[in-house]
Amino acid sequence: MLEKIFDFTRTVKGKTKKYRRIFKVLDKKEKTALIVLSGCALISFVFLCFNFYTQHTENAPAFGGEYIEGIKGQPRFINPVYAVNDVDRDLLELLFSGLMKYDNQGKIVSDLVQDYKIKEDGKIYEFTLKKNIVWSDKQKFSVDDIIFTVKTIQNSDYKSPLRANWLGVETEKLSDETIRFVLKKPYIGFLERLTLKILPKHIWQDILPDNFARSPYNLQPVTCGQFKLKGFLQDKFGLIESLTIERDPNYFGKKPWLSEITFIFFENEEDIIKPAKQNKIKGFSLLSSQNYEDIVQDFSCLSFVLPRYFAVFLNINEQKILNQLEIREALNYATDKQEIIEKVLSGKGMAVNSPVLPKIYGYESPSEIYEYNLEMANKILEDAGFIKNDTGIREKIVDKDPSFQFKSRLDIGSQSKEVTELQKCLAEQAIVGSDIYPDGEASGYFGKKTRAAVIRFQEKYKQDVLDPYGLSQGTGVVGKSTRKKLNELCFPKNSEIQKLEFALITVQDPVLKQVGEILKQQWAKAGVNLSIQAYPISELQYDYIKPRNYEMLLFGEVLGIVPDPYPFWHSLQRNDPGLNLSLFANSAGDKLLEQARKELDLEARKEKYEEFQNILIKQAPCVFLYSPDYIYFMSQEIKGIEPGLIVDPSKRFAQVENWYIKTHRVWK
Repeated sequence: MLEKIFDFTRTVKGKTKKYRRIFKVLDKKEKTALIVLSGCALISFVFLCFNFYTQHTENAPAFGGEYIEGIKGQPRFINPVYAVNDVDRDLLELLFSGLMKYDNQGKIVSDLVQDYKIKEDGKIYEFTLKKNIVWSDKQKFSVDDIIFTVKTIQNSDYKSPLRANWLGVETEKLSDETIRFVLKKPYIGFLERLTLKILPKHIWQDILPDNFARSPYNLQPVTCGQFKLKGFLQDKFGLIESLTIERDPNYFGKKPWLSEITFIFFENEEDIIKPAKQNKIKGFSLLSSQNYEDIVQDFSCLSFVLPRYFAVFLNINEQKILNQLEIREALNYATDKQEIIEKVLSGKGMAVNSPVLPKIYGYESPSEIYEYNLEMANKILEDAGFIKNDTGIREKIVDKDPSFQFKSRLDIGSQSKEVTELQKCLAEQAIVGSDIYPDGEASGYFGKKTRAAVIRFQEKYKQDVLDPYGLSQGTGVVGKSTRKKLNELCFPKNSEIQKLEFALITVQDPVLKQVGEILKQQWAKAGVNLSIQAYPISELQYDYIKPRNYEMLLFGEVLGIVPDPYPFWHSLQRNDPGLNLSLFANSAGDKLLEQARKELDLEARKEKYEEFQNILIKQAPCVFLYSPDYIYFMSQEIKGIEPGLIVDPSKRFAQVENWYIKTHRVWK
């Protein structure tokens, strides 16, 4: 063996010497050419290898990387029982899990559950949990956690804003991994209710209701989601400046590619723009389109569809003129929705003509749509008797019936309220210089004195009362012609001028205030004068919406992925806490809403909602405006996000496990 090795070494050395001799026999040009050719060969070889590698491999996500988002607001309750603001919902979406969840197309899919069954026509739901689910403190997850969360919300002592959604729902533990929900009556949206995030019982069970909202666990939660809390920084006033979450290695599902997500909190949207331009944050959202032009080019503008709409709700009980269908129709025809979308939303939204959002839920569009038609709006108002005055505002003179009229035949022995009013009326004639009823006694009894007064009245107005019947003397009986003259003198009809002037209220929000101003300009072209007042949301809610104290309300309504217009349009929801803001009432519509929310068959439910929308739109109880997109700006270095239909802004994180920054090459 050693001899073979020595022979091989001698051979190599010999060949090396031969190659060296080549350079001795070549001239300078030939040496240069040889070196160049050798270099080209080497480069070609490297290129071929690189080309082969790139053609047979591809970029794939790799673990690692930190995503930083700027967000307006402050976290308060990272707790499913209390979370109501957008910041809390964002954090819940990343830190907690529910029985069900939304995918990035808005479909409801399993989260904590392996499988489920719906029984007894939608009254019973049974769920089996996935195995090996643990909390971030490594305690085992069980059905007890689910039951504890639901019962906590149902208990009025905890004052959960979600309580109304869970009243009448019974929970039953079948095993540590199986749970049953029993409903009093079927409800099509119950699966969506089960996207509720779950609390750990072992952490919260010993905390009393009075201390629940003050517990430190509201900001330092034990979680069961893709991420867990890493920590947060506070300023000297106790406000949270930033909060970081990290990938939970014990998460039961697909692990996210990102290692960490950090939220930096700002007081308003304007404060977000500067760090965005400095590339200090990698994602953020803006409600105001006025800030879009300030965004740096390194961000992608992503649009998510939301099942919500804005409208002007017309309170027909507060403003009687709105009882006239012609007025409500004219307001709809005078509204240019596309102008609002372009000017206010920078085109990021769609016009809405129905409360069931056909374009989102896949329903047929309504049979009647109020397309913008200013000529039609003006014609309807003119036909209804409303004429433009010198100021351009339409008005109409309307006769008002008096509060009282003589309607009965009165004679000796009559005794009633009409007799009292008769005596007062005759006495008033005495005041103006007549001796018709000098005593002026209003006893309510028709006696001789009253009869004599009636005769004098009849003879004084002989031409109107007696002559039509060929009489020369009064009869003392209050008949048809006598009543007519009495009504004319004592209870004349009044005229009033009805002007198309309305007060619109809305939230103190720059977007909605701008919408209101555009509506004011549009409706002015039809002769309608609109005044606008904006209030903080809390004041608007308690002083105006709850008591229904408004003529017109510019407001938004948020729907679920499973449409259920019942809370917004059923007649039983006209008063607080119902959400029927136009106080709409229609018995046929009520019946359809009641049937549809129990109907499990999708096609049958679809038909009922389409029929309901046609009933409602013909009555025009509001002016539907638009459904805004949710605009999300993200650094182009973040990959894997796919815009789609989301039920609320927090669901932009529905597929966060697919987001990535780092990549590596893998063989195809």
